[in-house]
Amino acid sequence: MNYYFSKTIKSSFNEVVEDVKKALSTEGFGILSEIDVKAVLKKKLNVDFRDYKILGACNPPFAYKALQAEDKVGTMLPCNVVVQEGVQGSIEVAAVNPVASMMAIENEELLEIAAQIRDKLKKIIEKL
Repeated sequence: MNYYFSKTIKSSFNEVVEDVKKALSTEGFGILSEIDVKAVLKKKLNVDFRDYKILGACNPPFAYKALQAEDKVGTMLPCNVVVQEGVQGSIEVAAVNPVASMMAIENEELLEIAAQIRDKLKKIIEKL
């Protein structure tokens, strides 16, 4: 089982980031965090890196269900979605496969919730 799923898109980086945010919102996700890896690496290490953002996506009703099923699952939340610059102007969008990460927790109810989130994230990635 792969720990992520992805799609490569021909567009500008900033447009893809905005498109991903909009697509996430259509499936009930909000962005809890947005990490500009390029800016962080420049500031902390003074190195140049490609455009790379990590979006911490959360679907509150599902997060609530997951936390009720397993109180330590917060260590694995939110669901990260990566938008990164690829070769020749391509942009890759990758989302975590929550089923893969939740397999570490032996909780059947949690796996069912993760499967529903996986399906939503896959649908978002495929529609981009």
